[in-house]
Amino acid sequence: MPTLNLPGADLYYETVGSGPLLLCISGANGNYEIWKPLAIQLKKFFTVAMYDRRGFSRSYLTGAQDYSRRIETDADDAQSLIKHLSPEEPATVVGNSSGAIVGLVLLQRHPEAVRMLVAHEPPAYSLLSDFERRKKEQQEVYDIYRASGVFPAAERFADLIEAGDEKPGLLSNFDPRSGPYISSNTQYWFERELLFYPLYEHDLRKLKEQKGKLILANGKASKPGVGHLLTGEALGDAFGIGVRMFTGGHVGFAPFAREWAQELRGYLKKENTFYSFC
Repeated sequence: MPTLNLPGADLYYETVGSGPLLLCISGANGNYEIWKPLAIQLKKFFTVAMYDRRGFSRSYLTGAQDYSRRIETDADDAQSLIKHLSPEEPATVVGNSSGAIVGLVLLQRHPEAVRMLVAHEPPAYSLLSDFERRKKEQQEVYDIYRASGVFPAAERFADLIEAGDEKPGLLSNFDPRSGPYISSNTQYWFERELLFYPLYEHDLRKLKEQKGKLILANGKASKPGVGHLLTGEALGDAFGIGVRMFTGGHVGFAPFAREWAQELRGYLKKENTFYSFC
């Protein structure tokens, strides 16, 4: 079982393919397996690395944690994995949802580790003008979780992000009957991420300095006006760059892996001549 031993945690990861490193960063449940279909489509061009984020699934905690800096630690973990797997070259990074937030913090803290970052629908609500309302909504979901448990909280969360056709799949990620790590992953996410990752205050100056490495991405099937689409649009407006559209919704890379991979390769080639090989 490949693991990277880091202070306070052992990171579980898997790789497929060969070529330059492409690192996938998962969202809410922190589990790497959702990336497998996309990895299969990209393995001819990249060494695709997928990992369970710290505290999720097989990435066990091994010591004390500084939860006041959890998101920074998450970004540092990604940088450490890149350095471990590609010591001489930066990586292409693809992050989804809160994994895209980790990617944005990685770009702020360790720009030298990133060749290009594809940030797909990051719910970075601190960038929005209605931040205070969204902060209260996050607190509402957490309060429901503490008062009534996972299922009603997950229902409310799905409604707030207007999950639409993706709602059944989203809710299954909170159902312990769906897999062996669901219960612990769900508890960890509610307690350690829900109220922190979407509300993190990004350093826009640092991000703007790295805008040439940033591809903002939204799903074609995601409902216009939802917060995790608006954040990409807000960053695009602030930095003078467009938002690229990908097949599917919030997790379109899983059911539409073939289309997603083709679009990803096309956008990478447009942004950087390095990717002419793919």
